[in-house]
Amino acid sequence: MESEPDPYVRLADLAAELVDGVVAALPGWVSRCIADSRLAATGVVEGDVVAAGRRAADEVGERLRTLMTTDVDEQWTGPLAILRDATLYPTELLSAAGVPPVERDADARQMFPDDLYDLTPASFADIHPDLQGPGLAWGAAKAYVHRLRHQRDHR
Repeated sequence: MESEPDPYVRLADLAAELVDGVVAALPGWVSRCIADSRLAATGVVEGDVVAAGRRAADEVGERLRTLMTTDVDEQWTGPLAILRDATLYPTELLSAAGVPPVERDADARQMFPDDLYDLTPASFADIHPDLQGPGLAWGAAKAYVHRLRHQRDHR
């Protein structure tokens, strides 16, 4: 009979998988944001797109790794909130190229005031479809660890 894996080890493994997937996917996401048909013909230099994608992967990846290696009770935000900050990288390029901001509804403007081009991902799958499963698995594992820990505290 095979024993179940330690939930803390499982959570750490899933966190690493999610962060690695995000880091791998961010450069392509930045590129797709620039190439989006609504924003095409911007005159953005391809080398700048590649550099912005690398910066997004490095900087957002570092912040995600820090968050995901922090104890679950000490995490100050969720990984999707950090990932949403990646809109900065394509936004800088589009803005520098003179692309006018897109129309957004009042809720979007209030929740994401710096997202001039309506790029904010609603889920991990918006960055890359392959991230949906790891994102859900990590969230479930975190909830399980949190429940285990706090059930013990109340006994």
